[in-house]
Amino acid sequence: MAVKNHVNQPLEYQSEQGQLNILGFWVFIAAEIALFGTLFGVYSVLGTRYADGPTQQDIFVIRDVMIQTVLLLTSSFTAGIVLWNMHRNNLRGVIIWLVATLALGGGFLYMEINEFIHYVSVGATMQTSAFLSSLFTLLGTHGAHVTFGIFWAIMLIIQLVKRGLTPKTASKMHIFTLYWHFLDVVWIFIFTFVYLAGVM
Repeated sequence: MAVKNHVNQPLEYQSEQGQLNILGFWVFIAAEIALFGTLFGVYSVLGTRYADGPTQQDIFVIRDVMIQTVLLLTSSFTAGIVLWNMHRNNLRGVIIWLVATLALGGGFLYMEINEFIHYVSVGATMQTSAFLSSLFTLLGTHGAHVTFGIFWAIMLIIQLVKRGLTPKTASKMHIFTLYWHFLDVVWIFIFTFVYLAGVM
């Protein structure tokens, strides 16, 4: 019977369970693509139905959206550095850059909450029009995913402090970075097809 050699494999792939978990997460990502694809489809249909309410040009503050974009894309870069440190068995580096990713994600979320408050203050609520209903649903769903990711990162930091880098914690870290990069890709589509297209 052949014995599998895990010596040259990254830590997250050194257990069969870790490999299965990562594969399973790719299936989850496919389902998430379908979810966000549906939300984009709904927005593309309802995005011009204003019902005498405000339009994109009336409520979007592109400067703030640019800051949100920089924060989230930078957090994707720091998430990549987390994985780089993990592959070098640098626990301290993993934790430091995971905290940086967490802080950038928190900054993004803070700005998104302020964005929603701004919309409501100018009379743009979910009940105002089909456009705003689809906008709040799309942005809110993405924001909820970011919120979940932040709590996930906090739990990972706690596990890393207690257990260190093991095949199990490495697998979880790898899956988290995949999730975080996915959220950044979704945001690029939101930034392009919702915000930029909305003010042009």
